[in-house]
Amino acid sequence: MTRRILVVDDELDMLQLLKRSLEKDLDCLVDVASSGEMGLNALEHHPYDLVLSDIRMSGMGGLDLLQQIKQSHPNLTVVMMTAFGHIDMAVEAMKRGAYDFITKPFDHDALILRLEKALERSRLVRENLRLQRECRDQTPFENLVGESKAMQKVFDTLQMVSQTEMTVLITGESGTGKELAARAVHALSNRANGPFVAVNCPTVPEHILESELFGYKKGAFTHATQNKIGLFQEAHGGSIFLDEIGDISPAIQTKLLRVLQEKEIKPLGDTKSIRVDVRIIASTNQNLAAKIESGEFREDVYYRLNVLPVEMPPLRDRTEDIPLIANFLVVKHCAKMNKPPKQISSALMDRLLDCQWIGNIRELENAIVRGILFAQSDEIAPGDVQLPNGQTRTCVDFGTDLTAITYKAAKERILSDFSRQYVGNLLTACKGNITQASDKSGMKRQALQQIIRRYGIDPDDYR
Repeated sequence: MTRRILVVDDELDMLQLLKRSLEKDLDCLVDVASSGEMGLNALEHHPYDLVLSDIRMSGMGGLDLLQQIKQSHPNLTVVMMTAFGHIDMAVEAMKRGAYDFITKPFDHDALILRLEKALERSRLVRENLRLQRECRDQTPFENLVGESKAMQKVFDTLQMVSQTEMTVLITGESGTGKELAARAVHALSNRANGPFVAVNCPTVPEHILESELFGYKKGAFTHATQNKIGLFQEAHGGSIFLDEIGDISPAIQTKLLRVLQEKEIKPLGDTKSIRVDVRIIASTNQNLAAKIESGEFREDVYYRLNVLPVEMPPLRDRTEDIPLIANFLVVKHCAKMNKPPKQISSALMDRLLDCQWIGNIRELENAIVRGILFAQSDEIAPGDVQLPNGQTRTCVDFGTDLTAITYKAAKERILSDFSRQYVGNLLTACKGNITQASDKSGMKRQALQQIIRRYGIDPDDYR
């Protein structure tokens, strides 16, 4: 789509000069208006990516034009032009919503660079608005984002398997979105109105997992003071998602086999079996065939689970989806953290595309969250994130920004940056588990929680 710029200035020679040079150097279409009123009329008839307007004009001035543009087109990028002696008016324009200002007479190359950046901002705003609409109009695929061939294959497979009642096994590396795929299968199925119960198998100790899955009768063991309904019963009429099923013990595998074969469970301490109407969706990041060879996983359970396999591709195999995913995550987490809308700079996007992302989308998401927290403007730059290839944000920066403020303020800024980065890395390593993080850091749990609260860090973002 051809980019379109509106230039507003009451100097006709300046209008013609800008039209010729911008159309040539920015490869765009330029419309001109010799007054603020003509500019508003043009905005009513055409969509623009950018408005470049002089501040001092006869009739409607540039500040009045800016005000009316922001009322009717709040997301439109506006750059103001001003003579060198009127910088105070340009600053006032920035306060009223202008994206940037350029002083006359201007260097042509500098002008082109500034306008390219402004046009990139417009593109990112449009992309964010599109993603926000997608967030509002949730599809059954929810947060599964991608336009690559690999993801289109996943979407087609999920659509197909959801229309059956068979067991689904979702495979893929950690962080590839296996739970999101499971939720999509449930949402697209005839069980969508029933419950969706997710069980993270590795996080529950074996002796507790059995009672959680199958329930127990009063008196089954020492602390069983009343009957407890298991998760399979809670999922009756819906779906149960057994996340990372490769980690469950052989004893629980044996009980699971009965559910897969007979659709029955037997609570601990009960002599009778209970029928359950539940669809099983399982996931694993492990090679179950290898675990069968080593005797860690039952072959009959594997073949009962692997009826309809779905494989989630790693992020390195669909790098073309990274810009879409990254922008989607920015919109999601800015809203979640009550932060003003932000965009990813073109320099940072280049870095994101170069990374291997061993932790897949979860690792990318953690980087985006940190970038939102660190960014000092509406644009997230490479220095605001910690990249997995060793390019890390430098907390201690003795540049002009620090020497321009007091020692106390500089110390607080450095301490804040360090604390956010350290705790973010710590929670990433411990997958958001505060107890593990406190042990690893040598801090008491209460002290770590105090730091987390002080800097507005959400452990759920690292799980």
